[in-house]
Amino acid sequence: MEAVGGIVRRARRPPGWIAPGPRPSRAHDVGPRPGEDLCYLAGEWRILQRLDGHRWSLDDLVTAWVAFDECAPSPPDRLVDLGCGIGTVLLLLAWRWPQLRGVGIEAQAASVELARRSIAWNGAADRCTVRHGDFRDAAQITELPALPLVTGTPPYFAPAAATASSRSQQAHCRLELAGGVEAYVATAASLLAADGRFVVCAASRQQARVAEAASRAGLVVTRRLSVVPREGKGPLFDVHVMARRAVGRERVDTLVVRDAQGRRTPACVAVRGAFGMPP
Repeated sequence: MEAVGGIVRRARRPPGWIAPGPRPSRAHDVGPRPGEDLCYLAGEWRILQRLDGHRWSLDDLVTAWVAFDECAPSPPDRLVDLGCGIGTVLLLLAWRWPQLRGVGIEAQAASVELARRSIAWNGAADRCTVRHGDFRDAAQITELPALPLVTGTPPYFAPAAATASSRSQQAHCRLELAGGVEAYVATAASLLAADGRFVVCAASRQQARVAEAASRAGLVVTRRLSVVPREGKGPLFDVHVMARRAVGRERVDTLVVRDAQGRRTPACVAVRGAFGMPP
């Protein structure tokens, strides 16, 4: 559906299905502009995205779900999302936990602006903010208290591994132009409370790199979820949980997103359902 300047996507839902969770403020003055669309995210909450830019994806969803699952026994009241992009993980967890107060830190001005408008559209500006800056800059994080939860979705490729997109927003989301997983882990370690958790995704081929980054930062990997896009294929990416100390052996699980016929698996439907997405 065309809006003034942008596109408002229609909901695709089973007949009679009602979205759970908090309702947005419907602040249409921060709706989509030319070159943007407003898409459903969690329940009735929506997210603004560039048609030709970075868009939320499976790694954002699974990272948010692992954070939710890991902290379900004692939901956190504070969160920092490093390199938050357009705010997907921040918004998903704010929808899931109404008491959560979250801060996103993002270096790309275009993504910051979209994230802030999405937060306003959903009526979460009283408890979620996005800072424009590089999280490696100490000025961005010095006053943040010891946190129960930090999240991050770093880019997967070194600058020499792929051709950078001419669109800066896309390039920074794919290539490590402003630091790779090591920078995310080091910053998270400086922010975590003694019993806090850091949840971060990385390409499956980077398991050794992630473990080394954790060790250098004084953290241990306590859980890893390998994500397989389709039955019969290899894992695409992993979501890691890190803490200051280990409790038992590392937990290793696998999430298969689609079966051999291309249908979403029950496990994938459950992940989506945790954030108010239709079956």
